[in-house]
Amino acid sequence: MEKYLIKNIQIVNEGKIVAGDVLIEGDRIAKIAPGIQTTGAVTEIDGSGKHLLPGVIDDQVHFREPGLTHKATIYTESRAAVAGGITSFMEMPNTIPNALTQELLEDKYALGAAHSLANYSFFMGVSNDNADEVLRTNDKRRDVCGIKIFMGSSTGNMLVDNYLTLDKLFRESEVLIATHCEDEKIIRENYARISAEKEGHLDAADHPRIRDEEACFSSSFTAVQFAKKYTSRLHILHISTARELQLFTNMIPLAEKRITAEVCVHHLHFSADDYARLGYQIKCNPAIKAPHNREALWEALLDDRLDVIATDHAPHTWAEKQPPYEKAHSGLPLVQHSLPLMLHEHKAGKISLETIARKMSHAVADCFQIAERGYIREGYKADLVIVDLAGTTPVHKDNILYKCGWSPLEGETLGGAVSQTFVNGRLIYDNFYGKMLLHDSYRGERLSFSR
Repeated sequence: MEKYLIKNIQIVNEGKIVAGDVLIEGDRIAKIAPGIQTTGAVTEIDGSGKHLLPGVIDDQVHFREPGLTHKATIYTESRAAVAGGITSFMEMPNTIPNALTQELLEDKYALGAAHSLANYSFFMGVSNDNADEVLRTNDKRRDVCGIKIFMGSSTGNMLVDNYLTLDKLFRESEVLIATHCEDEKIIRENYARISAEKEGHLDAADHPRIRDEEACFSSSFTAVQFAKKYTSRLHILHISTARELQLFTNMIPLAEKRITAEVCVHHLHFSADDYARLGYQIKCNPAIKAPHNREALWEALLDDRLDVIATDHAPHTWAEKQPPYEKAHSGLPLVQHSLPLMLHEHKAGKISLETIARKMSHAVADCFQIAERGYIREGYKADLVIVDLAGTTPVHKDNILYKCGWSPLEGETLGGAVSQTFVNGRLIYDNFYGKMLLHDSYRGERLSFSR
């Protein structure tokens, strides 16, 4: 049994920062206390000047396997994730083939078991005509994170716009329903109008005009109405507009919410002003919009109308991100840099370390009812990340681990750095002394849910 003793570190957990030691034995946190002494073989780590956070849980990633492995694989992207302090992820069904049957879903779990360095779960996919198959997930609710409904089309063309299908799923699903909310009719009308205005010469800055605030609000409003009708467990992904925020509340504790919402790091970091500089690099669905939306998202995140922070990590090759508008793929790679981005915002005074731990770990575990993860507690799985606020994370081609090989953050230096990442008590990523090591022979575990 491997043992690690992290000494003299600032422990960021459950709204507090407390100095102490943490003993890891096997895959568990064995003890949390000042001045821990232990016998036998143990690897001791001096955490002086650093902070210990629970490992990040990312509830929305696209790792592209199977079928799109020229962009990414479960191995390459989970490797990038642990380097960014992410110890668990939930992956989306728009791979090839789409995960629209229970058998295809289990095929993805087999890939995760074989290749993922982080802990993993996979969403069951929904189409207009597979509702009965989706509802078989009710029998696997302790083993599957949820079902994913694309209420707006995105990469993979899994649009669900049949109201009878939506009604049946919101009525009968016993697992969490995660939705991508954009109104397809509004998007198509906007596209036709703006394309005509510009005689077909669209550019990246037109993206938030085509996939506008109204398209997002209309679809999110519909999802909320279905959820309220049946008291469904709804989680709306990647909120991107100020207008949608009226659909969510901070008047009740997260544990009692039936409707929750996610914000992604790129909607917190970029705005429509950045299209002039980055163009199609930041084309994504839903679109990055005007700056007032970004400021509203920050306000709602900090006052708990928005519950969790995620990435929607969606890598494409550099060639796939080039014009023209219609051919430039939507999505950007983020898992290696989401925690460093939030550390950067912390150093800028925008968010506390306690809130980072809550929104990227505690709240995700609570939202999805993930068993024994998301907190630094004795007896819990030892998914942990050591961060150095005195360090920096420069983003350049030489240190990008995404298979696609690029990042919209290239050229930026983020304040704060991930020093070490533990997954189930194993030291997977080690950059403690400025020399990056990835111990990639270990594989993560399938997440379980206490539903």
